Amino acid sequence: MRISSWNINGLRAAVRKGFTTWLDATRPDIVSVQEIRAHPHQLEAEVSKLKPRHVELTPARRLGYSGLGLFAHRRPSEVYTSLGVRRFDVEGRFQLARFGRLWVCNVYVPSGNGVDRDLSRTPYKLAFLRTLKARLESLRAAKERVLVMGDFNIAHEEIDLARPRENRDNSGFLPKERAALRSWFDAGWVDTFREVHGPVPGHYSWWSTRSGVRERNIGWRIDLVLATPQAMRLVRDAYIERHIYGSDHCPVGVRLRA
Repeated sequence: MRISSWNINGLRAAVRKGFTTWLDATRPDIVSVQEIRAHPHQLEAEVSKLKPRHVELTPARRLGYSGLGLFAHRRPSEVYTSLGVRRFDVEGRFQLARFGRLWVCNVYVPSGNGVDRDLSRTPYKLAFLRTLKARLESLRAAKERVLVMGDFNIAHEEIDLARPRENRDNSGFLPKERAALRSWFDAGWVDTFREVHGPVPGHYSWWSTRSGVRERNIGWRIDLVLATPQAMRLVRDAYIERHIYGSDHCPVGVRLRA
């Protein structure tokens, strides 16, 4: 079973850039995407190209902003899209779906930057992470099989970005953001990529769009798949598809045994 996640930076743009070609080539059973950046009525043409997959869209209230999509070869038995906090729910950042004994949570963690890159959204970001963690705690405590996947907008350790020293004061690598992510691991969640591959450098999932940055692999690993220990027992491999273009992010994911 193959499960993938990708911040596609706009579903309409992604389809134009080959998103469906990637789907047909890799054939993931479940795909979570972030930043669909449109409402469902604006995506009818794109959704028609995703069939026969089941499609769940959770848009932001604001047009052209944020939003999530979940595509699967079978319909989930349960789907939740609210964290119960209006200021988070209006931005379309949470989906939780059940597929048999497996729960898949699709998340898009906010950036800490405000419109002027002034870190003004950092308190909002940290509050979102606390609320998300609390929402999933009952599943973790019940020893359910849960995968939490998406754009976390945080590089956890220095090995997770190419230039840690230059980014210590930037959103995505602030000590308080890293501590917030570390609290997940302290609670028992597992970083699937690090668990499978160990502390290997140079594996990133996002690159600036400045010329030559991606080619020189000056990136950040901010797209993650976290697992409860029960879900981790099913993981056979974890991957980052750096060679796949179409967004400033690339797909990440896991392969599970049946």
